[in-house]
Amino acid sequence: MYIKAGKASPSPPLGPALGQRGLNIGKFCKEFNDKTANMEEGIPIPTKIFIYADRSYKFSTSAPPASYFLKAAAGIEKGSAHQGKEVAGVVTLKHIYEIAKVKHNDEQFRNMTLEHVCKAIMGSAKSIGIKVVRE
Repeated sequence: MYIKAGKASPSPPLGPALGQRGLNIGKFCKEFNDKTANMEEGIPIPTKIFIYADRSYKFSTSAPPASYFLKAAAGIEKGSAHQGKEVAGVVTLKHIYEIAKVKHNDEQFRNMTLEHVCKAIMGSAKSIGIKVVRE
């Protein structure tokens, strides 16, 4: 799930998703908000929630999605509706490198070189209509 930093609440979609599994939603929201208190409020945080038979749980978070960083670096709110035909924004290779350094700690990128993480992020940029330039 993507949960906004510091803004977990029992309202949909989080409340119903956890409630149907018998979790204490209030407790989860408090723990999540405490864990993300040092982050900028409202940033979407990818969160994995592991629920056990005794209704206990644990959760792990990772860095915001690359698309969040790319849109912020390009100064846009939405990607292009027509990727490849329309440019929604522009980022530099330096932006890509800085995003890759942050994302390199994520589970899916840990075993990749920084160069490969940069290439993956460049692919994400292309898919949302952001052009990458040298500077």
